[in-house]
Amino acid sequence: MRLFLGIFLLIVMAGCSKVEISQYAENKPELDIFSYFAGKTTGWGVVQNRGGKLLRQFKVTIYGSFPDENTMVLDEDFVWSDGEESKRIWTIRKTDEGTYEGTADDVVGIAQGISSGNALHWQYHLNLETEGSTWKIYFDDWMFLQPDQIIINRASMSKFGIHLGDITIAFSKD
Repeated sequence: MRLFLGIFLLIVMAGCSKVEISQYAENKPELDIFSYFAGKTTGWGVVQNRGGKLLRQFKVTIYGSFPDENTMVLDEDFVWSDGEESKRIWTIRKTDEGTYEGTADDVVGIAQGISSGNALHWQYHLNLETEGSTWKIYFDDWMFLQPDQIIINRASMSKFGIHLGDITIAFSKD
């Protein structure tokens, strides 16, 4: 019972610490993801476990195209430090000013995004293949545009409310 109560309190406390996207409204430079990801973008990232241990590194090359004015397709090619190569193709639709929906083959349902100022906040579930099985992992993903066209991206991964690790990516325009 004590263990259950402790886990319950941790989940409740984690739920109380939500960051509101509106707090970034005045931050500059302003992030417009359709403009930023047009053409070629390169990113370098690391995957860490919940204790901070580096698990993997990668480079991602992204090509952004626009079938129409409210839709962006991001074709992402990953090269991992262990030699693995993978691909993800996002289709992102602008639903309103500063709000987005995204889909990809390994995304469960629809990713929800909202932007304000220099920030973009994505939330979604991803089917992540690991060691011969597939896990449905929740991603709480934040991007912040910096001067000189650099985006810092930090994604927290969890399952059943338990923090599993983080992914950090630095994007640069080519």
